[in-house]
Amino acid sequence: MCPCTSIYLSLVFTFILAPVATAKECYYCDVTVAPHCVGTPMTCGEEEDCFVGRGTAQGFPGIIIKGCIQTISCGWSQSITHLDVTYNLTTYCCPGNLCNVIQPRRAPKPPDAATVAAVVAGLILALLLCWLL
Repeated sequence: MCPCTSIYLSLVFTFILAPVATAKECYYCDVTVAPHCVGTPMTCGEEEDCFVGRGTAQGFPGIIIKGCIQTISCGWSQSITHLDVTYNLTTYCCPGNLCNVIQPRRAPKPPDAATVAAVVAGLILALLLCWLL
């Protein structure tokens, strides 16, 4: 195998493993009647997506909730009670990291330690394979 091929293989593995090394984060905020909740970052489980839930009840202001939800529950409507009012809440999911923000996006945050470690490990593996071959 030529050294260039091993470099390419190492880089491919690096970019495959880098997303696996990090958990998805979503914004979380509890049920609120405010039109926009800022939310705080939370870590989701493997089978979860970020979501924004919007609830409506006739004659009342809408509600909003954000967080992580099982992927199979995306798009479903359910009834919830908030402040003694029953709302019809529909979840809207997105698969990306911190994708359930409602305000304009801020500058991206720097990569976490696990992502950096995965990229560095891939580069070290590429150099090692080049050196051995």
